[in-house]
Amino acid sequence: MRYRARYWGKPLLMVLAAAVLGFMVMLLWNAVIPAIFTGSRSLDYPHALGLLVLSRILFGGFRGGGGWRQRRHWRRWEAMTPEEREQYRSTTGFGACKPGDGRT
Repeated sequence: MRYRARYWGKPLLMVLAAAVLGFMVMLLWNAVIPAIFTGSRSLDYPHALGLLVLSRILFGGFRGGGGWRQRRHWRRWEAMTPEEREQYRSTTGFGACKPGDGRT
């Protein structure tokens, strides 16, 4: 039963969050933009969702994952001794090309 709740809970939460954010974008747009720019129209809900998706694509991207994984790798890197870091660099090629060293 708990698996089903997690299976349906995340997508439902994402849809609900998108709906609430779209509603907030619509309210903010209708409160601010027509007052600042004369002649501008108010925004309806589907256009607010479209604006939200467009701004996410242009400014935030859809880069799923990576957040906690990157922090985990950074913590692991910080915990390494200088010798372990050098061994990691030599085995993986990490940091092999540095700006200005002539390698490409």
